[in-house]
Amino acid sequence: MIKRVMAHIGVFFLYLVSILPLPVLFFFARLLYYLLYYVIGYRKKVVRQNLVNSFPEKSSDEIIIVEKKYFLFLAELIFEIVKMTTISEKETLKRVKFSGLEQLEKHFNAGESVLACTGHYGNWELGTLALGLNISAKTMVIYKPLTNKIFEAWFNGFRTKYGNIFIAMRQTLRGLAAYKNEPTLFCFATDQAPTRQETKYFVNFLNQPTAALLGLEKIAKSTNRPIYYFKVTVVKKGYYHVEVLPMCLNPSLMDEYEITNLHFKFLEDIIKEQPQYWLWSHKRWKFKPE
Repeated sequence: MIKRVMAHIGVFFLYLVSILPLPVLFFFARLLYYLLYYVIGYRKKVVRQNLVNSFPEKSSDEIIIVEKKYFLFLAELIFEIVKMTTISEKETLKRVKFSGLEQLEKHFNAGESVLACTGHYGNWELGTLALGLNISAKTMVIYKPLTNKIFEAWFNGFRTKYGNIFIAMRQTLRGLAAYKNEPTLFCFATDQAPTRQETKYFVNFLNQPTAALLGLEKIAKSTNRPIYYFKVTVVKKGYYHVEVLPMCLNPSLMDEYEITNLHFKFLEDIIKEQPQYWLWSHKRWKFKPE
């Protein structure tokens, strides 16, 4: 009971914070950065080890530069996500611009559904919110539910306020069946870590064997829906560009694991361009092949 009350108080506080304009929130983000990096040292060892393993060619000084940039971006990202509670449609469209969406519209106009994938890079939450405002088909987002249902409801409240539909990962097949008769865009964050029990395949990603989810590949090969990669670029603080790139237009012709290897290669190339915008504090490499 006490945890529920505290969670409700926390959500109300986040709503109040979200009313503030983003420039003010970015000031608080700078303070949060100093707190996370210099005082608390939040997952600093995890971030450092992930960076060292991923970029063996970088010197210690170069690693620390990326590390600090990452923690500053993480602090800004936290406040950007909080702001999504009250962000307007106009502000959303101003901060996220797309190129290449006409490729998707050709499929939708032909009555075809499409699969899309991306990683936890830049502000993927804001990008997904903006996506639903920019295309004609329904946007279906596959996600992992939170254990705290009060915060889950808060998250999904702003995630879906402009028409996006969020489907729990374990309900993906049911969602596909429910919307099989209309053009849709199913979106996957393909860099999420599977559990040990779910792991069937390791891909070489950032110089390390990396456990990979195979859901996107399985669905693509069974439905033969074309796959597009959403390449996110951070233009400047709080502003993003998303380029829609054709990744695999005929999945049924691909070899086993080829699609999985391909979307990890897309993400790896993006990370190498600007590494500070990926989610390095996630314990992505918890286990290795046996």
